[in-house]
Amino acid sequence: MLYSMTGYGRAEQTLGDKTYLAEIRSLNGKQFDLRLNIPALLKPFEFEVRNMLNEGLMRGSVECIITIKQNGASKPVSINTDLAKAYYQPVSELADELQLPKGDLLSTILKLPDVITPSTEMLTDEEWAGFQKVLKEAIHQLNTHRIDEGRSLEADLLLRLSNIEKLQTQVAELEPLRRTKIREGLVRVLEEQAGKENYDPNRMEQELIFYIEKIDISEEQVRLKNHCDYFRAVLQEKEISKGKKLSFILQEFGREINTTGSKAYDSQIQQCVILMKDELEKAKEQVLNVL
Repeated sequence: MLYSMTGYGRAEQTLGDKTYLAEIRSLNGKQFDLRLNIPALLKPFEFEVRNMLNEGLMRGSVECIITIKQNGASKPVSINTDLAKAYYQPVSELADELQLPKGDLLSTILKLPDVITPSTEMLTDEEWAGFQKVLKEAIHQLNTHRIDEGRSLEADLLLRLSNIEKLQTQVAELEPLRRTKIREGLVRVLEEQAGKENYDPNRMEQELIFYIEKIDISEEQVRLKNHCDYFRAVLQEKEISKGKKLSFILQEFGREINTTGSKAYDSQIQQCVILMKDELEKAKEQVLNVL
C-alpha cells in the first residue's frame, strides 16, 4: 500500500466553552516542512503540536491552521490603564486643536494598540487533552485522504512497470536478430573492402565473438528484471514511508536502460530503449508524490 504526500484533513469539536478547529493540508516535499498557525492559547504547547504533526505525517510540505472559538461568556480581557492615560493627553490636545468633539474620545483610545489585550488565560490539562483528540482526528482524516491518493499512484506505477517489462521482452526477442545483423554486416563490409577470398573466416569469427561480447546487453537486462521485481516487492511492503526507496530503485532502472541503449547498435532496440525511458520518467514523476 502506498501513501501519497497530498492530502487534506479537518476536525472540529466543541469542548466546554471552546470550539477547536484544526485544518491540515499536505503537498509533496523532500522533508517535513511545516507552516503552523496557532492561537495564543496554544503557544505554550507549540512544541508538542509540532511533534504530533511530524510523527503523524512524516514527510511533505504541510500547512496547519488551528483556531479556538470562545463560546458563551465573552472572552476575558485586560485594560492597560496607564497606557490609556498616556494616550489621552495628546489625543485630547489634538481634538482641541482641530476643534473636534470629545464625546467619542474614550472609544477612540480603547481602539489604540495594546490598550485592550486578551487575558493570560491558558488551557487546562483537560482542555489540552481534548484538543489533542481534535488534532489527531485531523491527522487521521489527512492520512485517509493520502491512502486514497496512494491507490491511484500505485496503479499508475504498476502500469509503468508493466510497460517497461513488456518492452524488455521485446528487447530479448530482438537480441538474437541483432547478433545476426551485426555478423552479416561485418562480413559484407569485409567482402566489399577486401574481397571474399582475401580474409580469414576463422579470424573473423574470433574477432566477431570478442566484439559481440563487448556489446552484450544480457547482464543489463537481468539486472533490470531484478530491479523490476524488487520495485514490485517494495510496493507490497507494510512500511508506510517508501517514496525515497522507490526513487532510488528507479535511478538503478535508468542506469541499466541507458547502458542498454549505449550498447544496442540496433534501431529497433533503440526504439524500445526510448519508450522505456519515457515510462521511467513518468514513474519518477509519480514517485515524487509518494510518502
